[in-house]
Amino acid sequence: MMAGKVWLVGAGPSDPGLLTIKGKDVLEQAEVVVYDQLVGQGILQMIHKSAKKINVGKYSGNHTVVQERINEILLEEALEGKKVVRLKGGDPFLFGRGGEELELLCEHGVPYEIVPGITSAISVPAYAGIPVTHRDFTSSLHIITGHRKKGCQESIDYKSLAALGETTLVFLMGVAALSDICRGLIEAGMDQTTPAAILERGTTARQRNVIATIATLPEEATKQNIGTPGIIVVGKVCSLSQTFAWAEKRLLGGARVVVTRPKDKASTLAAKLYDLGAEVVMLSGTSTKPIADNNQLIEVLHTIKDYKWILFGSEVAVDIFFDSLWQQQIDIRSLWNCHFGAVGPATRKAIEKRGIRVTYMPEKYYGTELGKGIAAMALPEDHVLVLIPNETDSELANYLSTANVQMKAVPVYDIIYEENEQVCIEEADIVTFTSASTVRSFVKTMKDMDFHKVQAVCIGELTAKEAALYGMKITVAKEATIDSLIERVIEISMRGSYHRFEQ
Repeated sequence: MMAGKVWLVGAGPSDPGLLTIKGKDVLEQAEVVVYDQLVGQGILQMIHKSAKKINVGKYSGNHTVVQERINEILLEEALEGKKVVRLKGGDPFLFGRGGEELELLCEHGVPYEIVPGITSAISVPAYAGIPVTHRDFTSSLHIITGHRKKGCQESIDYKSLAALGETTLVFLMGVAALSDICRGLIEAGMDQTTPAAILERGTTARQRNVIATIATLPEEATKQNIGTPGIIVVGKVCSLSQTFAWAEKRLLGGARVVVTRPKDKASTLAAKLYDLGAEVVMLSGTSTKPIADNNQLIEVLHTIKDYKWILFGSEVAVDIFFDSLWQQQIDIRSLWNCHFGAVGPATRKAIEKRGIRVTYMPEKYYGTELGKGIAAMALPEDHVLVLIPNETDSELANYLSTANVQMKAVPVYDIIYEENEQVCIEEADIVTFTSASTVRSFVKTMKDMDFHKVQAVCIGELTAKEAALYGMKITVAKEATIDSLIERVIEISMRGSYHRFEQ
């Protein structure tokens, strides 16, 4: 058996955009991933579906798996010849016990690599508008752990910290000890008006910041019910937070959006939402697969000259149609007398990439609207071909079946519903749906949740109809486009921001 290997990967503070390129590459190739509670959901979704995932979930006051057992798990999996990633929040060597986890591997000669991560000690203050160093305010930076090893009575040397003068102090894992830390610094001689901050769930949509002084911070944090995970920053640089604040000022800053697009269509929507400041959670539970040995399609392709119109309701259908023409060795010039119809811009673009001009696309990007337009344009003797998903309701085919049109609807692909792990969805989250199939996939994955609490943004009426079956709170995009869907997300987010500020 080939020897395995362990990679200690720093996942950063939570935002998947802050994971290093090397960290992402290693994670996607891992056969086993041993991860912590503080690793962001967006990063966990980068793990390959086939990988074995082991949650060792350490968080304040609760160690699901003790450190010694974590060390043993890494060794056991590596000795089985596997590629093992130990995925840790922040950086593995900054109070991350990375050194402890290497000791057992070294004893047994197991190869390993370290992939540093962006530490929350710098990134979380940055997301709160706090530069941990600034020449006008501080001459040094000190990072201190507020959490001690079990059984260790050693306390923080507050006198030495207070004597540092113009400095920035960052306390990690110290939320539970906030009162002790502030009191200890004051008693050691630090000016009680020194600016201080506690930063909760930094870099996520639920980020909250409380800026005060070391004398008032514990009381203010209690008023705001600040919890973990969080870090404490002490120093004059905290006074810059209001001036330099930026994360919440983004259009979707503070919004958490669950994207349910199929795997091969998720990138555009997710990227646009992320660029606007949203925390994006991917839930890609569907994929498409061309129907194998599709005799019905093959028969149609060999008589394609008989059709005056060829209509597409999706990019997937376009690709399968043209790929099948090639596979059947049918010359594309056979389409010279055909007119092409597309349900919307993305489908039109897919057709035109093949060198074909689209004759008709409706102003409103719905299957029914495409059907209405073709019914008005097609002559009674025109044969119309519609390419649809298998065993799925098609607005386009449904409309044309009741119109005075010689239509043939041919299924060309199956929608595959894949198993997904449930993600944590809060009532304030927004869930986007781009088809009825994504609604069904979501329901199958999140089967134990109360769907009446789901704030659903749907791309069209057929999608909204499916969501309504489960009692979701529904908003429908004005147009069946990704940009229109995002506009609705922004509207809902703005309303949510208003209510959060009011509270």
